[in-house]
Amino acid sequence: MAQQDTDRQTPVDDEGFVIDTEDCEAREEAYRARGTARPITVVGNPVLHRECAQVTEFGDELAALVDDMFASQKAAEGVGLAANQIGVDLKVFVYDCPDDDGVRHTGVVVNPVLQELPAEARNLDDSNEGCLSVPTAYASLARPDTAVVHGQDARGNAIKVRGTGYFARCLQHETDHLYGRLYIDRLSKRERKDALRQMEEGTPRYETVPNA
Repeated sequence: MAQQDTDRQTPVDDEGFVIDTEDCEAREEAYRARGTARPITVVGNPVLHRECAQVTEFGDELAALVDDMFASQKAAEGVGLAANQIGVDLKVFVYDCPDDDGVRHTGVVVNPVLQELPAEARNLDDSNEGCLSVPTAYASLARPDTAVVHGQDARGNAIKVRGTGYFARCLQHETDHLYGRLYIDRLSKRERKDALRQMEEGTPRYETVPNA
């Protein structure tokens, strides 16, 4: 295992938030070029329905996982991907996601924790939401339009990521995954049933892992 390189700090702004909007294309392509796309786990797979394990080792294996996750995300045409969506029981997610202003954000968060924001700092956005692990299904889901996630980068350095609009939804969605919660778990019984019907009637455009 490679020695943990904590001297290389992820760039941050004046408020200490990760700068994830620079060189997005080059960074995403570099991750993807090193990685191998894996099939996506779908609702019903046990790894999606339990809290994932905390990451404690920040070395070559984690770096290779992140590369594979970016490759898998691209192959499935996603904007975010959690490790358990490729069958890995670890608290890691990657993202390559625009915000509502069209600004692209690209990065990785390890051991994420969603910060509880005061009511005055957020508004609910009830836009449609989908998930690679619930393929072809979409449903309206109210979530705060601002999100802050604390965690670590792939080298173990403490980081925090802030998102608004669609990117805020992505941060919340992917953090949920790593605690065993899918977006359909936040829907009413009727809405969840409808989403599962959409999934059953649709055909995924990417490779999935068959449930036993």
